[in-house]
Amino acid sequence: MDMAPLIHMPEPLCLIENTNGQLLANPEALKILSAIRQPVVVVAIMGLNRTGKSYLINKLAGKNKGFSVGSTVQSHTKGIWMWCVPHPKKPNHTLVLLDTEGLGDIEKGDKTNDTHIAVLALLLSSTFVYNTMNKIDQGAIDLLHYVTELSHLLGIDTSPNLNRVDDTADFVRICPDLVWTLRDFYLDLEANGQLITADEYLENSLRPKQGPNQHLQNFNLPRLCIQKFFPVKKCFIFDLPTHQKKLAQLETLHNDDLDLKFVQQVAEFCSYIFSHSKTKTLSGGIKASGSHLENLVQTYVNAINSGNLPCMESEVLTLAQIKNSVAVQKAIARYDQEMGQKLQLPTETLQELLDLHRASEKETIEVFMKNSFKDEDQGYQKKLEMQLAAKQNDFHKRNLEASQNRCSALLQDIFHPLEENVKQGVYSKPGGHCLFIQQRDELIAKYNQEPRKGIQAEEALQKYLESKKSVSVTIFQIDLALTAREKEIEEEFMKAEAQRLMESLTQHQQMMEQRKIFHQEQVRLMERNRVYQQALQQRAMEGQLQEEVKRLKEIIQAENRKLHDKLQNLLRNDSPDDTCILL
Repeated sequence: MDMAPLIHMPEPLCLIENTNGQLLANPEALKILSAIRQPVVVVAIMGLNRTGKSYLINKLAGKNKGFSVGSTVQSHTKGIWMWCVPHPKKPNHTLVLLDTEGLGDIEKGDKTNDTHIAVLALLLSSTFVYNTMNKIDQGAIDLLHYVTELSHLLGIDTSPNLNRVDDTADFVRICPDLVWTLRDFYLDLEANGQLITADEYLENSLRPKQGPNQHLQNFNLPRLCIQKFFPVKKCFIFDLPTHQKKLAQLETLHNDDLDLKFVQQVAEFCSYIFSHSKTKTLSGGIKASGSHLENLVQTYVNAINSGNLPCMESEVLTLAQIKNSVAVQKAIARYDQEMGQKLQLPTETLQELLDLHRASEKETIEVFMKNSFKDEDQGYQKKLEMQLAAKQNDFHKRNLEASQNRCSALLQDIFHPLEENVKQGVYSKPGGHCLFIQQRDELIAKYNQEPRKGIQAEEALQKYLESKKSVSVTIFQIDLALTAREKEIEEEFMKAEAQRLMESLTQHQQMMEQRKIFHQEQVRLMERNRVYQQALQQRAMEGQLQEEVKRLKEIIQAENRKLHDKLQNLLRNDSPDDTCILL
């Protein structure tokens, strides 16, 4: 821990001056803050004018005097006054006390100054003391709600994203604690016949009522906002400190001159502040030093002077405008979230987009109705509806564009082979146009089968086909020319082939005639040969018979010769017997 020297401030110093409706940071006070390198605990007090704020803040400083305590109708504190003192219970910490100009200062006649000062005190503090009179009523709740709502408009980190635990924890760290002090409290702390504590009284006062009607919503809204804005809440009640006539000298009175119960209540209040007030924490868990606080002062003052906060005469009207503006923003954020999560561009049909828009629009209106506040003429709801209509038109345009881009990319990819074939002259031949049409139709079918082309699918296809119509015509003309020439060549070929066939047929007929004549000659020759053979055979047979006859004759002759010889022999022998035999 940095052991920086303590800042010596014997009395408060104006931190932010409120002059003629313009806020101005005091350079001397900023210099003091910039020199504080220790962590700071910042306690700011806000409340209606002349409700005893300064008395309480002086007690926190350990003094009876310091911050001005007004005893007349003229208010003393113009703007925000600062008193930096060593923290009584946190070593090496500085307690920064901020006393604000009283709300409802009739001297200014401009309520805007009051609320801007209150907003600054709220944003700068780590503990915010809200000082009111007598009891917690609707007016006090509305005023606190108004100030918390105004703080949102400066763009500070007080709107947690409740979808993330870390953000919620960060919100709790940086949001100030609320300490509601009730002065001159005269009610009995009872509820349903039972005694309750001051904290329970505060919780009961901020508890929303159950019911669906608009009146209850207007009742509940500020209470819910205060509960959300202040995660940590504490309530203190104070009796009347002394006799009414002595209140004018309150800062000069000793404790013995004050009501004992009041003195005890003030002591309990101071003890709680010292023990429970946390160090001023920035987003991300950074513990603020005086220099950090100096930067915050300059940032917020510049933002307010730049007109970032509204300037209205009526707090309720301003609240309604702020709350309804925020309600419109939340509703539009819900619409954007729903459409962002569920919408996938391009949609297949326009009806798909319309159905999704209507579903998201319904949820959007519900979010607006839940968060709206006194939108009696439905002016903000009409603004919301106009914004939704504009967003619908924008989604329609984006849907058309997404569909067109998707279809263009598909067409280029799918029809690229066809275009390449055209360039390479694949279809520059007889019958090429039919082939071109066939392949084109196949690619069209492939394109139609692709999913999520969107509502521009058919139009994009027709435009593409129209752009390629000249290519089709050219291919068709080339096809006609080549086909005509091919037919001429085919006719010439057919004529030549017919002539050749005729000649071949004539030759064939002649050859057949020749073959027929040859065959006839062969038949005649064969017949002649047969007859000749028969004749030869006949002759041969006749020759054989002649030879046989001749042979037989020779045999007979030989036998006859033998007989003759034998007879001669017999005759020579003159044998009668042989002669007889011979005879």
